[in-house]
Amino acid sequence: MFELASPLALLLLPLPWLAARLLPPAQTRGAALAVPDRIGTALLTAGGRGGSAVLERARRLLPWATWALFVLALSGPSTLEPVPALRVSGRDLAIALDLSGSMVRDDFYLDGQPITRLEAVTTVGAEFARRRAGDRVALIVFGSEAYYAAPFTFDTEAIARRIEEATIGISGRATNISDALGLALKRMAGSDADTRVVILLSDGANNAGATNPRGVAQLAAQMGVRVHTIAMGPKSVDEAEEGERGVVDAETLDAISKVSGGETFRVRTTEDLIAVTEALDRLEATDSDGLAAEVFREHWIWPASLAVILCLWMGWREARG
Repeated sequence: MFELASPLALLLLPLPWLAARLLPPAQTRGAALAVPDRIGTALLTAGGRGGSAVLERARRLLPWATWALFVLALSGPSTLEPVPALRVSGRDLAIALDLSGSMVRDDFYLDGQPITRLEAVTTVGAEFARRRAGDRVALIVFGSEAYYAAPFTFDTEAIARRIEEATIGISGRATNISDALGLALKRMAGSDADTRVVILLSDGANNAGATNPRGVAQLAAQMGVRVHTIAMGPKSVDEAEEGERGVVDAETLDAISKVSGGETFRVRTTEDLIAVTEALDRLEATDSDGLAAEVFREHWIWPASLAVILCLWMGWREARG
């Protein structure tokens, strides 16, 4: 459907005609050359053979056509076109990402090169987020404190970029799993999504905050929110030697997922992390059509471009004499 954004701009079309009719003609002064009648007649005859009447009329109409094209562009021509609706899953998905100090350990490998735990998470996690088209996704980062890095949105590319930009230390260097999970539940409390899921990734043990993670998991179960946990690190608490640092409390993370009806995943290598994201991609969802949408596609560029070309051509002709 063709529409004009500013149809009143068409009132400018007769402006040059009104100017020619109402304004006094410009006074020009030029040099005159007196020649014999026979020579003058010959010059006029030669000038008349320079072009046909049709070409002369076209030359006179070009400025009017150029003005009309500029006015048409100014009026904002556009068409209303339907856009394929995004299929929505009916799922709210919150990603809670551990940014504690232990994430700087370089005990993971990608393409044969050692990388930090954070680099592994941001590389794989960003691609996971990009594949969540149709979900409303939010990002929570936590260390000593937890906060929302991105609210719930269908813009999964924005979430992926936030994951890639994640930095150690912005939320403290301890591990506050309870607050991270509690913050996700707080935002989901008013959600009317058919499915609400939290994906909690941590490489340490809960050592900050006043709440027990298992108690927060019970609240999640009461709210109908499933929590899937990812225990990331080569060693867990029960496998490590006494006093060893950088180990993950896999037992607590497993308890959180079981209480809330979710699943737990153990990640020791980058390959494990990739396999986990593929498993999470297969989470059940309620598929439905999104809301139909229509957008305006603007076409002002075409008459404007043609008018500019005509102006350049007329200027070139004028320069040639």
